[in-house]
Parts: sequence; structure tokens; C-alpha cells
Amino acid sequence: MADALLAEAERAGARVTVLAVGTWLGQYPQMAERVLRGGHDLGNHTMHHLDISAMDAPRAYAEIAGCAQRLRSLTGSIGRWFRPSQTQYSTPLIEREAGRAGYQTCVSYDVDSLDYTDPGPDAIVSTVLRSTRPGSIVSLHLGHAGTVMALPAIVRGLVSRGLRPVTLTDLLSP
Repeated sequence: MADALLAEAERAGARVTVLAVGTWLGQYPQMAERVLRGGHDLGNHTMHHLDISAMDAPRAYAEIAGCAQRLRSLTGSIGRWFRPSQTQYSTPLIEREAGRAGYQTCVSYDVDSLDYTDPGPDAIVSTVLRSTRPGSIVSLHLGHAGTVMALPAIVRGLVSRGLRPVTLTDLLSP
């Protein structure tokens, strides 16, 4: 399913940022290279996708550093971006532990597609296009057929408004 989503993005001329969970990378190690080969960004979304905002500092660090180690072993880099799991925003503790693990930037999102609830492609398209503004970061998930089906319409809708999907590196780099 992840490969299908990347292929749809590429067909539409879009590049995305995959913030990967370490256990997923353990199951599908070939996807790390696939993401990068497609011109996409690859970053860290913790090792086990647990509620990092409920963790103490040593556990939060272990979640971040564990995924960073997996990324480094697969790609030679920890990636540039970290997004905390099961919370929209980083706390000062999360930011500190991410910094210890080598991440200068913790990213969030302002558009939640709710695709992980499997509402169907039409609902995903509607939610994303209704909420996206210039500079928005849209949260989409791998592993959901509705997301794959929705992606071409999302890209067309954004382009029709003069917007285009880009990686976090393209969006946030000076």
C-alpha cells in the first residue's frame, strides 16, 4: 500500500515526506530506499507509534533514538525531520529529547485528513481541500486504500488553486 501511495504521488508530479515508524521500517526495510529513490523526504515518527507526550524523558528519547538508529542503518542518515507520535504538537520535553537524538526540527501538521479512520476517498479529498492553505502541512497515512484513491484528486484540487504538494525540505528550507 505504501508503494501504491508513492506511485500515485509520483504520477501526479508530487513529492511527499514520509515520517516513518521504526517498527514499520523493520517490517519493510526496502521502503526506506524506495521513498528516497522517488525523490521524497524520509523522517522519524518514533519507534513504536506510542503516545510520546505521556512518556518521561528516557522513554521519549528511546522512541526517537530507536527510529533514528533504524533510519541510519537503512539509509546512512537519521533524516532531517521528526514528528511526535499520537500528538499533534511537540512539548518542551519532546523537543529536548528530539534534539538530543539529532533533530533540530520537530514538525506538526495543520490539516488532519482523518484518513486513518477510513472514511472513504471522497471524504478524505473534501477534508483536505477544505482545510489546506498555502504553507499547510497535511497529515496523510500509509496503509489505507482510501488515501491512495484520494491522492490524485487531492493533487488536482490543490493545483487548481495554485498550490502544489512539496516535501518538508522544500517547504521549510530557507
